Amino acid sequence: MKSRKFFLTFVAFGFSLALFSQPSAQQIIQLDEYFQKALTDWNVPGMAIAIVSNDSVYLAKGYGVTDVLTRQKVDENTLFAVASNTKAFTAAALAMLVDEGKLSWDDKVQQFLPWFELYNPYVSHEMTITDLLTHRSGLTTFSGDLIWYGSNYDRKTIIEKAKYLQPQHGFREQFGYSNILYLTAGEVIPAISDESWDDFVQSRILSPIGMKRSTLHVKDLAQRENVAQPHTYIKGEPKMIPWLDWDNIGPAGSLISSASEMGLWLQFQLNEGIVGQDTLLSSNRFFEMQSPKTINNLSRGAVNRFPSTHFKAYGLGWGLMDYLGRKIVSHNGGYDGMISQSLFIPEEKIGFVILTNSLSSVYYPLMYKILDVVLNNDEQKDWSTEVLSQIKKGEAFAQKQNDQLEAERDKQTKPSLPLKAYTGTFTCPIYDVVEVSQKDGELYLTMKDTPIFHGSLSHWQYNSFKVIFPEAPSLPPGLVTFQINRDGNVEEMEIFIDNPDFDFTEMKLVKKF
Repeated sequence: MKSRKFFLTFVAFGFSLALFSQPSAQQIIQLDEYFQKALTDWNVPGMAIAIVSNDSVYLAKGYGVTDVLTRQKVDENTLFAVASNTKAFTAAALAMLVDEGKLSWDDKVQQFLPWFELYNPYVSHEMTITDLLTHRSGLTTFSGDLIWYGSNYDRKTIIEKAKYLQPQHGFREQFGYSNILYLTAGEVIPAISDESWDDFVQSRILSPIGMKRSTLHVKDLAQRENVAQPHTYIKGEPKMIPWLDWDNIGPAGSLISSASEMGLWLQFQLNEGIVGQDTLLSSNRFFEMQSPKTINNLSRGAVNRFPSTHFKAYGLGWGLMDYLGRKIVSHNGGYDGMISQSLFIPEEKIGFVILTNSLSSVYYPLMYKILDVVLNNDEQKDWSTEVLSQIKKGEAFAQKQNDQLEAERDKQTKPSLPLKAYTGTFTCPIYDVVEVSQKDGELYLTMKDTPIFHGSLSHWQYNSFKVIFPEAPSLPPGLVTFQINRDGNVEEMEIFIDNPDFDFTEMKLVKKF
């Protein structure tokens, strides 16, 4: 294994650079110590961080271990899933086609994908490339993610099933984060270039900017060394979980990279597409991608906590806000057992990336700590301690609620029908088959197109059963409730699993007789 490297590179400032805020050697040392302490305080197995300017690397370093079993050290070249940070790559790929005159941001999606449909004909016809990239379709955040997550559905099938998703807002009315529409955006590329999204991003972006170890496919990790493993938390302790293939949602989140190579990506942004002697993308496209398109709500609580932040918005593949008088361009990414954050400040020609191998929010306080340091904020708040304290309070409150639900459960009830009456095939347009069978004297649920979603059903109360998916340990236990019609037959089934990512209740599962 290569030894861990700690890069500190400092430029001699000329007059032209004097306007940029660059961290001092002492500030980098202080951040390094802060990162190491946060790793321990948050009980995170490992992470990697890079801080770069447009032409220098101030820090590129790993902390902790790739996994809790082998305990191999993380370094700046360790590979992590960057998940939704992939979206900016998809936007950049489309921007290259705009530069070539093969595409306009305002082109209608059906011009390239005639079979594309959403919830009504008007929206289907009027949806533009910009609409796909700016989360303003009318769908609510993460709508339809159960279609693709861990499923056997291919990219085209996922997009085709999106027409069954119901909107929560008016078209172009409000922000609603959509992975499926980013997938749709990616699938426009082969319709124009006769090259898959994967090959286009590899040949036009990853290879030219030097991201040699990065990959868009989990299957490639078998041929890679120095790979972090995802972790979830079981009873407060990190537990390693398998990598999950995200190829079917690739344009929205399949990139796997390292701190050092994501640093190259940030330098590509800070230099507005110039790599060596080549210009891969025009400055006009960067201006467009980094301009607000969809406004995000900014709560009074957020304003009180971050008084220097006056707006939040989404551009093309990037989130936008202001902080301490600077425009901030950023995105985070959540993968099974890994969370990441990339960010840059165009005016200051500086950016950073945080990659972690656990389902921990440690990236969030570290992001603000780095911002405060590089922007010389007079108020040096201990974000890590403050946020960790709030999260622990939230966890305690959630546990109290769970305990209350358990105490209120009517344990004296029994199912209305014999177990066999609950078995059968349930289906809905957005998901084809959920099967309930009997196994070892219990009901057993299987989502047929999602291999990791299966588990036994234990009686909870009345016609509700507790479900746990053993192969999806990041999800908490949930409830499966059966609806019985007037004839005394099971008619529908609802799955509810309280989590921030997947709305199982979107599936209106009706029993097939």
